[in-house]
Amino acid sequence: MSGSIDTSLANYGLVGSVALQSTKVSQNLDTLTEQISSGLIANTFAGLGSGASLTLDLSPQVAALQTYQTTIGAATGQMGVMQTAMGQIQQIAANLVQQLPSLNALNQSNVDTVAANARDSLKQVADLLNTQNGGVYIFSGEDSANPPVASGDNILTSDFFGQISASISQLTTNGSAATAAQILGIASSNVSGTTPFSSYLSQPGATAQSVATGGTTQLSYGILANANSAVASAGTATTGSYVRDLMMVLASVGSLSNAQVNDPNFSPLIQNLTTTLNGAVTAMNGDIGVMGDRQATLTTLSTTMATTSTALTGQISNVQDVDMSAAMSKLASVQTQLQASYKLIDMVNSLSLVNFLPNG
Repeated sequence: MSGSIDTSLANYGLVGSVALQSTKVSQNLDTLTEQISSGLIANTFAGLGSGASLTLDLSPQVAALQTYQTTIGAATGQMGVMQTAMGQIQQIAANLVQQLPSLNALNQSNVDTVAANARDSLKQVADLLNTQNGGVYIFSGEDSANPPVASGDNILTSDFFGQISASISQLTTNGSAATAAQILGIASSNVSGTTPFSSYLSQPGATAQSVATGGTTQLSYGILANANSAVASAGTATTGSYVRDLMMVLASVGSLSNAQVNDPNFSPLIQNLTTTLNGAVTAMNGDIGVMGDRQATLTTLSTTMATTSTALTGQISNVQDVDMSAAMSKLASVQTQLQASYKLIDMVNSLSLVNFLPNG
């Protein structure tokens, strides 16, 4: 015969088919290896197929919930510090309530002792109002970088204390009613040089801290050093702020002298201060209780958000994350397939029609 057959051509179609199948198995192996390495079904949304829309919808919700949890956690932590400081101020006020009746015993030594204690307590209150948490002045409202009581440790040399002391020194001349009205005016003032509080707190626009609890909803949780939060101070002998009232009473008692004990205006003034102090304690207790309720509300809300976030994260995980045990099992199977395909290719390449033709 003039022509001849290249018997190796008979194997080309089979080799190509086997090689194509081997390539697909190899690609499958690469995909499984990447999934096991990253823990993800795919590194792109496109690779998630129908699960991409669920991930795109739920991921922002989870991020928002986690942000709310972080800010609420910071707020509740700060509220805990506030509660501690307010508890100490509350105790100072309670101690003073017990001490004031002794002033009417007309004992000169009692006046000196109680006055000295009042001055020390006024310094403590100023220090407690300047409490910081993480570098933030917790009673300064939105002006948290600056102390709410500008004079701080120097409260006893401040104009606030000096003006009240001057008024108390004129008790005999002015009488108890006029003196009480004068010190009430001093304590109520927001005028620079009179008020012990910062310029920010002395303006009408001063606001306490608040925290986002979802969407545009905000919950006020802070207490300004010079203003009540949720419970109003009652009575006519009040500045409208239990902290101002307490500081006024402490400054007034701290300015008394034993020489005033026999003054007929002394007892009426003490009675007026006692009335103011009792009202301050009542309002303070109410505000502290409200703060505790708000803290509990925020804690519950944070827990609910955490539960929701976990549930949504689980849904996202179902479409994003790889089932490791299944992937490992499949990887072993694919590796076996790939090795078999390589052996098959090698065997097909060794085949030739010549090996099957008769000799001769």
